[in-house]
Amino acid sequence: MTGAGSGIGRAVSGRLAADGANVLAVSRQPEGNAAGCLPASGSFRYFQCDLSDSSDLDLKISRILRETGVLDGVVLCHGYGDFGSLEEFSASRIQQLVDTNLTSYAMILRLVVPRLKRQRQGDVVVIGSESAMSGGKRGAVYSAAKFGLRGLVQALRKECAPSHVRVSIINPGMVDTPFFDALDFAPGESPDNFLVSADVASAVCSVLEMRPGSVVDEINLSPLKTVIRNKPVRES
Repeated sequence: MTGAGSGIGRAVSGRLAADGANVLAVSRQPEGNAAGCLPASGSFRYFQCDLSDSSDLDLKISRILRETGVLDGVVLCHGYGDFGSLEEFSASRIQQLVDTNLTSYAMILRLVVPRLKRQRQGDVVVIGSESAMSGGKRGAVYSAAKFGLRGLVQALRKECAPSHVRVSIINPGMVDTPFFDALDFAPGESPDNFLVSADVASAVCSVLEMRPGSVVDEINLSPLKTVIRNKPVRES
């Protein structure tokens, strides 16, 4: 489980642990930021790892996998948002956003999927974004990464089916999480203007609870009314 330090990742980790699963949680956050909010039921192991740094990501993930016993599946939902006109992005800013939101997913899956294939069973659930469905203003780079992630999952699903490994993607709209803390916009304030992390966690559990012979290809999850609220400009 990646992205377990906050938001959707924390909610999914908590839900799985509460249901009695053995959760191996990965986050760049210090352990206390995530583990302290998880239920006591189930087994929970925490690994602090910055997935945005691709230089030694293979070594980091390989080390985590060596310490893992039975691996029934993986839920990937790490990442961050960065928005603006394309010309506002430096080359390094583009690279960082794509590395975190796309490249790291491919690098993790290339290590995890062969293990699941050898077992002849397992689940891969990727948390994508509504930005993978339609590009929006000021979201060129972010949407490019999410479109790429969705394509990765679609191709991987076909590769894994003969090995009885199920691959799914969930594309949520705006979720009320710390994702928006560093951004200049956020969902509207009415409860029907945003999803909550528990909504996405419920969708993940629905995917995992399907009988082994079936797979949920894709779930598009949205608030009832999509409203974007611009945050007030802070005076220096």
